[in-house]
Amino acid sequence: MAKIEGFRIKNYRVLKDVTLGKLWNMQQAQPLTPMTVVIGKNGVGKSSLFDAFGFLADCLKLGVEEACDIRGRGGFDRIRSQGSNDPIEFQIYYKQDGKARPITYELAIDADKTGRPYVKLERLRQRRKGQKHGWPFSFLLLNEGKGVVWKGEEQGHQVDEGKADFNLFELIEELEAIREESRETEIIELQDKRKLGIATLGALKQHPRISAFRQFIEGWYLSYFTPDAARSLPLAGPQRHLNIHGDNLGNVVQFMQREHPKRFRSIINRIAEKIPGIDKIDTEESPDKRLLLRFNDKGFDDPFYAQQMSDGTLKVFAYLLLLEDPTPPPFICIEEPENGLYHKLLETLVTEFRTHATSGKNAPQLFITTHQPYLVDALTPEETWILEKGPDGFSSIRRASDDAIVKAMVDEGLPLGSLWYSDYLEAR
Repeated sequence: MAKIEGFRIKNYRVLKDVTLGKLWNMQQAQPLTPMTVVIGKNGVGKSSLFDAFGFLADCLKLGVEEACDIRGRGGFDRIRSQGSNDPIEFQIYYKQDGKARPITYELAIDADKTGRPYVKLERLRQRRKGQKHGWPFSFLLLNEGKGVVWKGEEQGHQVDEGKADFNLFELIEELEAIREESRETEIIELQDKRKLGIATLGALKQHPRISAFRQFIEGWYLSYFTPDAARSLPLAGPQRHLNIHGDNLGNVVQFMQREHPKRFRSIINRIAEKIPGIDKIDTEESPDKRLLLRFNDKGFDDPFYAQQMSDGTLKVFAYLLLLEDPTPPPFICIEEPENGLYHKLLETLVTEFRTHATSGKNAPQLFITTHQPYLVDALTPEETWILEKGPDGFSSIRRASDDAIVKAMVDEGLPLGSLWYSDYLEAR
């Protein structure tokens, strides 16, 4: 399963320029771990960081203009960093699988003369087989909707990437000269500059690498789970995957009961171990064909319905159900999972997250934000990133393991959350 090794965000709200993990031009940096947790005080930009992934996924599905407006974002001018006239930029460095050569995706979104957002630059690049140094070669390069794309799995020609960074139209002219020599090279122009090129080209089988990246982003899961949504009464009918709000929790239980009864029983047994009292979870269809989610509590004959269960019980159950998906999302983002949970459950929850994130080649990658020291106690310095706001109002980020003193104290047995609570993780 594909894994993100690093990413960079520029000019997105308070994230003027932040980088996590490894990039193509930062090869000495360590890649992201299977589970990455960002910690920080209120107002430092954790929600902006979480939403940046959602914004990118929405750009793919809906186009950049609609992505700027939905989910309360308020439009391009509201999400571009205050005082900046530069484009919003994203860079993702990822591997399609453990042995694959890394691919870099770059996206720049700017406003046109009318103030409407559009795709200014879009690029996918990868080093050739056997190439260990030098610039990667672009197999998709679009400047304001015009550019070049290579078909198939490999690029046919070497491109002067230095020139590409400064004058993309010169690059296109150069490639037109060799077009006749290579059937793998296409000069393209998109009809709509507000749509991503990977959305269009990723639907064509002659572009397998672009298609694989598009499917990767489409598979991202950003949890906007709320217990009240999980208490709703959806229409009966099994559904394979949990949606972002969790209001189809009962439908997924129906699916797991029918298609994966042993796996579902295992989930129930684990929940019973972690939440004292829960003995059985199942569903019941009401006379009007709505679905009721039932929890049997030890010591009681009659079940309790989801509407009667605590927020914490529903959240833990939903997270475990999500992780136990037979075909889990490749990338899962969860914002502040601690809300509504008993503090002693947090270490258990982190252990579950880490176990699933490191369970093999088809394991999901987890990205979590939190401000709960009890949760941080269960983390390693390599998994933990500290987001802070500077005097200029913009955020910076660093890895806890980069601080030798902090790493030494954790090695001596001091919990990371306790160090954070005692201000040892503050910038010095």
